[in-house]
Amino acid sequence: MERFVERHRDRVIGVLSGFDRMLFRGSLRSISYTNGIEAFLCSQHVLYKNFGAFVQKLSNGLRDHAKRLAQQHQRPFQFLASAKVSKEAIARGIMERDGIHDGLICVLSCVESCQTFQIRKDAETGHIHLTPALRKCLFLYFYFIDREFGFMHVRLQTWLPFAVQVCMNGREYLARQMDRAGIGYERRDNCFTRIDDLPRAQALLDKLGERHWPSFLNRLARRVNPWILAESGLDLHGYYWTMREGEYATDVMFKDAASLAELYPRLVDHAIQQFSCQDVLRFLGRRTTLGRFRGECHSNITRRMEGVRIKHWVEENSIKMYDKQGSVLRIETTMNNPRRFKVRRRVTRKGKPGMGWLPLRKGVADLPRRVEICRAANGRYLEALAVVNRPSPTCEVLDPVSRPVVRESRPYRPLRPISCKDAEVFQIILRGEFSIQGFRNKDLREHLRLDRSPDRAAQRRNSGRITRWLRLLRAHGLINKVSTTRYYRISEKGHHVMTTALRLREIDLSTIAA
Repeated sequence: MERFVERHRDRVIGVLSGFDRMLFRGSLRSISYTNGIEAFLCSQHVLYKNFGAFVQKLSNGLRDHAKRLAQQHQRPFQFLASAKVSKEAIARGIMERDGIHDGLICVLSCVESCQTFQIRKDAETGHIHLTPALRKCLFLYFYFIDREFGFMHVRLQTWLPFAVQVCMNGREYLARQMDRAGIGYERRDNCFTRIDDLPRAQALLDKLGERHWPSFLNRLARRVNPWILAESGLDLHGYYWTMREGEYATDVMFKDAASLAELYPRLVDHAIQQFSCQDVLRFLGRRTTLGRFRGECHSNITRRMEGVRIKHWVEENSIKMYDKQGSVLRIETTMNNPRRFKVRRRVTRKGKPGMGWLPLRKGVADLPRRVEICRAANGRYLEALAVVNRPSPTCEVLDPVSRPVVRESRPYRPLRPISCKDAEVFQIILRGEFSIQGFRNKDLREHLRLDRSPDRAAQRRNSGRITRWLRLLRAHGLINKVSTTRYYRISEKGHHVMTTALRLREIDLSTIAA
């Protein structure tokens, strides 16, 4: 990220990273599976034949509670005939019409599909039993203006197992925090085009990743679902909270729309033409060896009224780039399935406690690690874009490496960056699988097919040949050795020189002549 900002320092006024849209899901784990529901019915002395009437009574209780809450705050309770209408648009319309600045805006209800349970009869035995089922039920949408998070909503399923969702926006939270701190800013929609004190603003936004979320989310859940209260007598043990979807965005704020408009088409062109599957895997911190990757990786580009958006998918997770409000370049990582990533935490193996790398959980306990992964992904994406639009002609890039150099009193020959032999080595070094850990002498021999001879003497000669290549590239400053290892990594200069040389070899002569 630093290279991108430094490259365009005359155009960029600042960078802000943090959550955009946040969607939490609460589950009553004691009744979220079949055996749990059976135990719950047993504790309430409910027979299977009375299951429907019992759950309908609980559902009516939630609906009546929502109506009382709306009446208590003198806000509308409205039933929507179709689940496809934009509930947010309706709520915002009511908010603007009634001038609501704090508290409950409205309660909306509609019928939608839900995952629940139902009673079925076994055709062979004639016994009835509980089974998971997909059906429709009434959902309640509570729209609030929270003092801390601003415009947000809570969605409650009125049929067992009473799942709840809480949706909010991190930029809305930051705006309210900056108002309290007296930080000046300019906001358009859900992004900021100017912030007077970026370090303080970044510190305020970072608090979302460190927050103890269960206490806040449980307070909202108790407000909309009276059945989880102790006095209800149902003993549902409270909600377990997960982040169902989190959009973590890095906003690069440009001085004006013209500065971004001049650069953005080149960024889109580079991303769609140059970013391979290995690159996209690297951005999201996944293994770049395609032979071990069994999922799906693809990219697409979409033109909208707001501008052009490019999006890269790796299975369920994605990273995308688009321009917002003319002067903001946004890189956004969306994590739908965190189990594709790892977190280091305590684990017991063979009866012994210790630390280990385990799949990242959806629970809010792993939210700091989620922030770390998403921020790193956005940073790697911007680093890869740092080579675009460098204000220097090709000769200024390739001429220095085309001259002999002396390092530690030893002369080294010039490189021939656009020759077939040098280009072959450049292409191997730039492979996405070497971008994270680096590459070794052995890796270059394998890709140059120099390890096929069974003769040990020939293998030593080939190893020495690659060693001389590595020394040459180090002498010209294209690669650096990782201390105490056998790995090498590409330097900033090397990335620029090798990319330029390969692109120069691929240029169509007809376009130059035109």
